[in-house]
Amino acid sequence: MDNNTASVEYIVLTVEQAAERLNIGRTLMYSLVSSGEVESVLIGRLRRIPLDALTRYVHKLSSATPNPEVA
Repeated sequence: MDNNTASVEYIVLTVEQAAERLNIGRTLMYSLVSSGEVESVLIGRLRRIPLDALTRYVHKLSSATPNPEVA
């Protein structure tokens, strides 16, 4: 496979990339990071969001939100 066409899967994302993954706006993503609801790390001076932090956030939301169809 040609390296120029290979898909790269990053383990940390920019705030913009994380917002895109969650299908939310950039401003809301910055708010979630600032409040600590979504974990982020500093790499040098760069703020990045680990992929597993997005997964944990969504799991936390799904466990906190009752599903009326289940009851």
